[in-house]
Amino acid sequence: GTRYMGEHIVDNFKREAMKVPFLRNLLLSDSISISSNITFENLSPLSTYLGKPGNPDKGGITFEEYKRRQNQHRQAEIHALLDVPEFIDRAHDIYQYENFVCDSGGSLCEVTNLNDHVDPVLKCLSEHTVLLYIEGNPAHTKMLVERFKKHPKPMYYQPRFLETKWEQYKQQQGLIRDDDVDPDGFAVWGFEQLMLHRIPLYDTIARRYGYKVHMEDIPAIKCVDDFNEIMCRVIDSNK
Repeated sequence: GTRYMGEHIVDNFKREAMKVPFLRNLLLSDSISISSNITFENLSPLSTYLGKPGNPDKGGITFEEYKRRQNQHRQAEIHALLDVPEFIDRAHDIYQYENFVCDSGGSLCEVTNLNDHVDPVLKCLSEHTVLLYIEGNPAHTKMLVERFKKHPKPMYYQPRFLETKWEQYKQQQGLIRDDDVDPDGFAVWGFEQLMLHRIPLYDTIARRYGYKVHMEDIPAIKCVDDFNEIMCRVIDSNK
């Protein structure tokens, strides 16, 4: 997923650079190159690329452009999730890892179709992994919102949900024009709305395809045996 989005970011910068005659000549002559340094530990370039819709004077981009980049994000997430079996094989064959943990990220519930019982992503993950939903609580949600305010992370919105919340936010703020929306204001408000929207989706995925544990159980996990013990407990409780 990071590789896929990195390619989009590089292409976007190249398009912008080609509008500047000086940079255009250097790019066409291969005198300079543009590359992405996105890593699993540093997703800031992705957050910057996805941007925030709203007032351009405050760093916002058009709502249409934001939706276009959101679709790229969706495709990247799907590609990454479908790559899980390959990474499981590589982890075992190259590094001899017997255990594989995939942190799918919060957008798993957004890029899958719960009305489709043969959704390719969920089918792939359920066949190769055991899905585990870590259920948070209101305090956890509040902590995530505060963390998002300080360090925004890449977020994906389903198109219909995004359009509904965009119009709802403008109505609440008494705004008509997209360019009058405060990008940071919508980003934080939208993040909170997204957290609430995802809870029932996570729950449905866990009920149909996997299991659920509480956030309070996670800090106690210090080693593989601790994790396996929790997994055995939740599996037994669902028999």
